[in-house]
Amino acid sequence: MAKGPNAENTLESSLDRNTPRFRANRDALLALLDTLRSTEGTLRQGGGAKAAEAQHAKGRLTVRERLDLLLDADTEFLELGLWAAHGMYGEYGGAPGAGVVTGLGRVCGRLCMIIANDATVKAGAFFPMTAKKVLRAQNIALENRIPTLYLVDSAGVFLPLQEDVFPDTDDFGRVFRNNAVMSSLGIPQITAIIGMCVAGGAYLPVMTDTVLMTEGSGLFLAGPSLVQAAIGQKTEAEELGGATMHAEISGTVDFKEPDDQHCIARMRSLVDKLGSRIVASPTGTTFSRTEFDAKRDAPRYPADDLYSLLNPAPGSSNLYDMHDVIARIVDRSEFDEYKEDFGRTVLCGYARIGGYAVGIVANQKTNQMQTVAMGPSAGAKRIEVGGVIYTEGAQKAARFIMDCNQNLVPLIFLHDVNGFMVGKDAEWSGIIRAGAKMVSAVSTSVVPKIAAILGGSFGAGHYAMCGKAYDPRFLFAWPTARYAVMSGASAANTLAEVRARQMERGGKVLTDEERKALHDEIRASYDEQADPRYGAARLWIDAIIDPAKTRDVLIAALDACALNPVVPHFNPGVLQT
Repeated sequence: MAKGPNAENTLESSLDRNTPRFRANRDALLALLDTLRSTEGTLRQGGGAKAAEAQHAKGRLTVRERLDLLLDADTEFLELGLWAAHGMYGEYGGAPGAGVVTGLGRVCGRLCMIIANDATVKAGAFFPMTAKKVLRAQNIALENRIPTLYLVDSAGVFLPLQEDVFPDTDDFGRVFRNNAVMSSLGIPQITAIIGMCVAGGAYLPVMTDTVLMTEGSGLFLAGPSLVQAAIGQKTEAEELGGATMHAEISGTVDFKEPDDQHCIARMRSLVDKLGSRIVASPTGTTFSRTEFDAKRDAPRYPADDLYSLLNPAPGSSNLYDMHDVIARIVDRSEFDEYKEDFGRTVLCGYARIGGYAVGIVANQKTNQMQTVAMGPSAGAKRIEVGGVIYTEGAQKAARFIMDCNQNLVPLIFLHDVNGFMVGKDAEWSGIIRAGAKMVSAVSTSVVPKIAAILGGSFGAGHYAMCGKAYDPRFLFAWPTARYAVMSGASAANTLAEVRARQMERGGKVLTDEERKALHDEIRASYDEQADPRYGAARLWIDAIIDPAKTRDVLIAALDACALNPVVPHFNPGVLQT
């Protein structure tokens, strides 16, 4: 990509959205976005209109109405885990959003993590994915030291699935452990009980710093029916665990409020008075951030150009210049590329996003001409396939990641990776050793890491690009993402052949039509599982994002990361050299 005439680090883009291919990509992606937005609108309705009416009949607001009151007007709420449990628990009527809303929003100007039960979904009961979603939100708050606000309105564990909610290290009980750990680290936590809070869930509010409760709500380890069954004692819910009892007798509640509106107003008032911990940096953060002006420092190219780059159809061969993406998400489209002539299928370089200094590691999706460094073909020229990590690219990325850790620069990973190169040349060049070096650097990295899957993220390439197992602070995906051990086409070819041989060993001889039907069936199933909606339902992905909003989402994530100024000592351990 040619550089600008006046600034050596200003990217010039040659993307033409009017070419037939880019127009077709844009039309297909916008149609997919419409489908996603329609489904997301349904998910935000939770249990639906009838359940919302039942909530109103109790004198309570729905979870979205509560958030409208809690969050600052004219600010964006970065919702996380909206797709959680999508397509799951059908035998129980489903659990939209896993019955809880989580995300980052501003309250009196303060960035907060919000965890709010949706009582229109099975009375806010905890399904397995509900616990997982709450834990993910708490872990983000823990890593980034984000004040956390809980709006509790839950019937507790969903009993038909208790074995998958109750006992393990990443189940329901971990929520209360996290409450205690967050408190010990000085992360503010405020809870509003604005409905039911029963059984084990009763510990959550009491383990946070401040507890508010509305009249008509209930807080008890066992409700009236269970108390009568257990010890034969008859008592009314209000006497057993109502707001007046806890405010006047048990002393558990710090603030008793008449209704949702007053309770949320009180919560906002309390957040407004939270202090901030002093950090030893003139900018208020460990990480470099310059004075930022949204208009002056905007990229030179429109964000909606990003709709044109990828064909969202499964199995599409998408070749494009990743510089075109970077030019539309970084400040002023300025990018200091690191070792740009070496290992060209992996791009590395420094930029600013929202004023924050970042290091970017991205997969280049155009084919590149490269001189072979090692192996049987050393010295020869070869075409390197876009989206594949070769030995040189892995070595470059490992060194760059270590440099960013040395210099306290947060890392952004932009995925569109097929995996590592295979074959004799690759093995002779030490691809396993180089790949291990890159994976090790990602694993031991201590600066904040944020990942976004734009296209494919397959196999060990997913790991090397800071996949979910490598502790990214946030992991986002475009609707065009594909997330699996290999592509649907490759998996179908392999699995169909294995299945056919098994059937033939059993005495059945398959016709060509039967082989094709078997292949198509396997591919359809695999493509469905590689779809970002499938991953987001299982919380492998924090959010499916509009490509045109990638920059805004990254700025919000960086704002969150900057709240934690503590960066451990970087010790990369033993590296294969």
